[in-house]
Amino acid sequence: MSVAKTPGHGPLAGVRVVELAGIGPGPFAAMLLGDLGADVVRVDRPGGVGLAVNPLYDVTNRNKRSVIVDLKAADGPDTVLDMAARADILIEGYRPGVAERLGVGPETCHARNPELVYGRMTGWGQQGPLAQRAGHDIAYIALTGTLGMIGTPDTPPPAPANLLGDYAGGSLYLVVGVLAALHHARATGAGQVVDAAIVDGTSHLSAMLHGMLAAGGWQDRRAANLLDGGCPFYGTYETADGRYVAVGALEQRFYAEFVDLLGIDDRAPARKDTAAWGELRETVAARFKTRTRDEWTAVFEGSDACVAPVLSLREAPHHPHLAARGTFTDFGGITQPAPAPRFSATHTSVRVGPAQPGADTADVAHDWGISRLVEDASPKHASVKDASVKDGRSTDSSPTDSSPTDPSAPDTD
Repeated sequence: MSVAKTPGHGPLAGVRVVELAGIGPGPFAAMLLGDLGADVVRVDRPGGVGLAVNPLYDVTNRNKRSVIVDLKAADGPDTVLDMAARADILIEGYRPGVAERLGVGPETCHARNPELVYGRMTGWGQQGPLAQRAGHDIAYIALTGTLGMIGTPDTPPPAPANLLGDYAGGSLYLVVGVLAALHHARATGAGQVVDAAIVDGTSHLSAMLHGMLAAGGWQDRRAANLLDGGCPFYGTYETADGRYVAVGALEQRFYAEFVDLLGIDDRAPARKDTAAWGELRETVAARFKTRTRDEWTAVFEGSDACVAPVLSLREAPHHPHLAARGTFTDFGGITQPAPAPRFSATHTSVRVGPAQPGADTADVAHDWGISRLVEDASPKHASVKDASVKDGRSTDSSPTDSSPTDPSAPDTD
C-alpha cells in the first residue's frame, strides 16, 4: 500500500483550536481541522469521556495535543478561559446550557476574546422541544427523513453506521461553519457562535431530493426511485462467492456498456422502461450469481459501465486506485485514511498519532503561554491517564446519553 507523502502543515497553519473533549462528531471535526494544519488542543477531563476504545487507537484524536483540565474544579474554568483568550476557534459538544453552567459558555469566552469562533456541536440543536433530550446518530437521522429512505420496503431501515448523521450532517457542517465564521471574524474583528445540529445538517444533505419530491420526480417511499435501490441499474448485487458488486450505470451510454459486458444486452429492456425494472432486476441478479466478485471486477475493468466491487474496510486500502493515490496511509502502526481534501501548495499530512490524555501539557503551556496548565497539573491526572488506557478500557463506564442533569453529559454520539 502506498503511503501518502504530504509534508507541511496545511492551509490552517497558525490557527489555534480548543476542543472540549467529547465523543463522535466533535472530535472528528477537530481532527479535520488538525489535518488541515490547525494547532488543536483537546481539553480532556479527568477519567476520560467513556469511549470504549484504547486512546492509542483513537484516530479521531490524531494531529492534536492534549491537556487535562477538571472543569468542575475551582480553577478549571479559568484555565479553559485562558486558552480561549488565545484561540481562534473553540469546539464543544455538551447539551445546551452545560458549557454555561461550567463557566465556559460563549458569553464568558467572548468577554475574554471577542474574535473567538465558538462552535457548538449537538444532535438536536441549541433550541427546540428536543434540545435537552439524549440522542445518538440513528435517532437524529430518523427524524430528518433520511433514514427512512434507506433499505427495502419489506425490512426495517438499516443503520448506516454513524457516518450519515454524526460525520456528514454533523462534523462537516461544523467545520464549514467555524471556518466561515473565522473568515468573518478576521474581516470584522467579531466572533460569533456556530450552532451545528446534526438534524439541520442531515436535512440539508437531502436538499436535492426535496426538490425532486416537489417536482414529482421522487416517490416518498423506499426502493422506488432512481437513487435509492429502486432502479435495477443503480444498486448492489450478490455474486457467486457471497460477496457484492455495486452498479451505477445511470446514463444511456453507461447502461449500454453495462448490459453488454454483463452479457444480457439481447434481453435488456430500454433504460427508461420502468415497467420492466422488476424483470431486469431478476435478470441482472441471476447473471451476477454466475461468477465471483473478483471475476466480475475483471470483466468490468477499464470500462465505463460504472461497476465496482464492494470492498471491506480491510480490503479498501489495497485497491490499486486508492493505493496509487495514497488515499490511506500507515502511521504509528495504524492503517487509516489520509487527510482530505488535497491542496496544491499547503500540503497536509498525519503529523502525530492520537493525542494521549494530558501528554502534551508542558508543551501547550509553553507554546500558548499558559503557565496555569503546568501549575494545575497533578499526579492524579497521570494516574487517570494510565488507568484509562490499561487493557484498552476506559475508566469511565457511564453511558454517553446520560441524564441531562449530569453537567458534563455530552449531547451527541
